[in-house]
This record gives sequence, structure tokens and C-alpha cells, in this order.
Amino acid sequence: MIAPALTPALCLLNPHAANGRCAALAEPLREALPQVPLVLPENVAAARQRLLALPEGSRVIVAGGDGTVHQLLPALVARKLQLAILPGGTGNDLARALGLARMGWREALAHAQSAPASAMDLGEITAPECGTQLFMSSLTAGFDAAIAIRAQAAPNWLRGQPRYLWATLNEIGRLRVYPLRVEADGQLLHDGPLLFASSLNTPSYGSGMPAAPGARIDDGELQLLRVGAFGRLGALAMMPLLLTGLHLRHSNIHLSAFKTLRLTSPQPVPLAVDGEPLPSATDISVRVRPQALHVVR
Repeated sequence: MIAPALTPALCLLNPHAANGRCAALAEPLREALPQVPLVLPENVAAARQRLLALPEGSRVIVAGGDGTVHQLLPALVARKLQLAILPGGTGNDLARALGLARMGWREALAHAQSAPASAMDLGEITAPECGTQLFMSSLTAGFDAAIAIRAQAAPNWLRGQPRYLWATLNEIGRLRVYPLRVEADGQLLHDGPLLFASSLNTPSYGSGMPAAPGARIDDGELQLLRVGAFGRLGALAMMPLLLTGLHLRHSNIHLSAFKTLRLTSPQPVPLAVDGEPLPSATDISVRVRPQALHVVR
């Protein structure tokens, strides 16, 4: 039986997603959704204001990628809105976790109007340098954050995983390790050099790298990926393992679940949430926010 169509309260399209390629969906969406307001906001503040003005619990279609959804999280959570995604970004790791990444926009749109919404967890980071931020896919801390930051400067013709590979190869030339004290759920896990210590809610990050293959977005936990100190050649050798999900066989790589996490370092550590850069920080707290967002899978 086909579920009855729902009428979304709003369709919000980020014309800058995927280096501007998402803007091509504007006219087709206007034709496909004649009764639904289509908004191409001028900036993040304008997008959030439109969402905050909606009735609580409304369904919203968002055309964009991980960075687009990340910027909207405060408003989506505050109004308890139902999020339906039309994947249109560079990374699309949230769309992968929701089973939507391989859908064309027409199929995803039909699904967005008929499928039920269910709750997923979010992560929350707090640091003096950046305040408190929500994330739905990943918080990267260290080398992989530096890669995410560098990926923003990649050539426009590079999309998806090749964009992150380009950034990785460029970042390995200035490879650094970070002295990190890692405490999860009140237990000391590590005190010493690490290449990175990142928190994942989705199984993949960096445009599909299966970094935490057992992660679930609704289990009330986040996954901590700790990668020890590698040199340049070791980091290069690790990349194929990470790309194929075989990295957890390496004795210098560890994955563990947590609800609360604290990272401290005597020197600033690069940070990025959902691929978006944050100021580097020395004292970072992370926690899971169970069932904080309703999404269409």
C-alpha cells in the first residue's frame, strides 16, 4: 500500500551546496511542489528564521549536504521539525546513514512526502573557543579536521571522496601529531600523541569513508575513533585501509562507544563539525544528545 502524501511546510534549498551545483534543482522543485514555498535563503540567519517561524513539528524538505543541515540544526531542534533531505552536497554522509544517498532527487522527493519520520541522536561539542555546537555526523579533531578544512579550498571540479583525497595528500606534507588526553565516560583512554581523535554518529564521514562501520544514529551513543601517531608514510599506508573499512585491524587504531568525552591538549587542536571548520581548541567536551532530531529515513 502506498502511503498518503504529506504536504511539507517548506522546501529550503541551499544554492551554494556542492559548489553551486545544487542551485540547478530550484526550477524543477518549483514545478514539482507548486503548493510548497521554496526558499533559497541569502544566509544562514535567514534560513534559521524561516524555520523558527514554522509550527512545531512541521515537515521541512532540505536540498543540500551535510554542511547545510549542520547550519540548520539549532532551528530544526528548537521547533522539533521533521527533516527530509534531498541529497545535494559534497559529503552527504547523513544521507548515507539515512539510506538516501543513492536516490535521485525525484525519488527522494517522493519519499520525503510519504515516509514517516523517526528520532535520531545528535552530538554536541563545547569548547571555550567556539561555544556549543550541535553535529549530526561527525566531530573531527586533529589531522582529519585539518583535511576537512583544506578540502574547502579544493578545485571546484573535484566532488565527493576525490575532494577529500586531494586534501589528504596536500595535508600529509605538513603532517602533525597532537598530544591529547582522552577521557570517555569518566575513564582515561589515552594520554599522549595522536594523529586524530574524532567522534562519529554516522558510520561514514569524509564523503563515504566507513570510519565507524558499526555506528548507529539512534543507539544513544557516539563512536570515538582514535588514530595513533603515524609518520607520513604510515599515514599514506593507512588511507587505503580507512577507505575500505579495514583500518580497525591496525593495532594503532581504536574505535569505542561513549556518551561523554573530554579531549585536552597543551596546544590548539584543529576542529571541524560535519565538515565545517571550527576554531582550534585545547579543552573540548563532547556528549550525545539522544533522539534530538526527527528525520525521514
